[in-house]
Amino acid sequence: MAQENELRPFRIDIPEEDLDDLRQRIANTRWPEKETVDDDSQGVPLATMQELARYWATDYDWREVEARLNSYPQFLTTINGLDIHFIHVRSQHEDALPLIVTHGWPGSVIEQLKIIEPLTNPTAFGRSAEDAFHVVIPSVPGYGFSGKPGATGWDHAQVGHAWVELMKRLGYTQFVAQGGDVGALISNLMGAEAPPELAGIHINLPFTVPADIMPLITQPGATPPASLTDDEKRAFEQVSKFFGKHAAYALEMNTRPQTLGYALADSPIGLAAWIIDHGDGSGQPGLMGQILLGDTSSAVTRDDILDNITLYWLTGTAASAARIYWESKGPLFKAIDVSAPAAISVFPNEIYEAPRSWAERAYQNLIYYNRPERGGHFAAWEQPEIFAGELQAAFRPLR
Repeated sequence: MAQENELRPFRIDIPEEDLDDLRQRIANTRWPEKETVDDDSQGVPLATMQELARYWATDYDWREVEARLNSYPQFLTTINGLDIHFIHVRSQHEDALPLIVTHGWPGSVIEQLKIIEPLTNPTAFGRSAEDAFHVVIPSVPGYGFSGKPGATGWDHAQVGHAWVELMKRLGYTQFVAQGGDVGALISNLMGAEAPPELAGIHINLPFTVPADIMPLITQPGATPPASLTDDEKRAFEQVSKFFGKHAAYALEMNTRPQTLGYALADSPIGLAAWIIDHGDGSGQPGLMGQILLGDTSSAVTRDDILDNITLYWLTGTAASAARIYWESKGPLFKAIDVSAPAAISVFPNEIYEAPRSWAERAYQNLIYYNRPERGGHFAAWEQPEIFAGELQAAFRPLR
């Protein structure tokens, strides 16, 4: 029987019958009728999903990403009674800075695979050995190959506590943390608690909306106060648009994850549509929809998207991943009052562009603020080298 603090090597080997079952379920899909509009304002278009289904069932190869995942050292360890899956890649540079990177929803450790080499081996990418990291990428409880919580309590703060224990268990007495999306909230709460082992955090979805602005920004038809600067008004309008036209998925998972899970656990096409439906209701698809419609402006490919969706399907984590939204204790984007040294990268295609003025109020010790030229919500996936460069610049003052 495994000991609580044991680090157990882990290797992925999905049974072939599970892949056969997936293909058969895709073939047996009961399709809805075509949408009555010529854009995605009613959801993911039927033609997009049918073409994805054809490719997924006939041409897609899960074994390729399985082999890629297995090329990295993976482990399981038990923390507070729950198995935690993680990738751990040490740099050849011994003075490398230990870093834990947390994915979000609907993401997974697959999001961060492309940043492992630039972070652990920066000299191969024309950067200095002094910018190297030892990289730890865990699966959030309920996601991927981590255990599924069988009781309440695994909220974002509890995950942050587990990450501190994980890093200590790996022998790292000082480390930095990074996160976006759900991972941003986890990392923010770690920064707010500021345990002695945490040297600093980097966030690529900053939570900066002031407490006095939050009630206004979520009202239907909200208009920004005249006192806001131009950058603050733009952020206000972007967040207001998100809550008005895009946040329904988060509300559903925040209130009814179990009900949602019945459909998503039973239908791979239903799961895929739920995951890729990230348009804003205006007819403009989100990143995943853009990729499936042929956009090639980022490093994310159709296979990348299917790798991620297939991981959710094969691990049966549709409901358990959604449940962390139910555990959430506060509104998205509201400033949390972070005291640890904090760095922020505001990517141009993020949900909202956090203004420096709000960032300086939310993060008491803001050591880095930058606006990269390219990238969006899935920045590590979309622009891995730019993302890696942001982390290297952001954490340089803490080495």
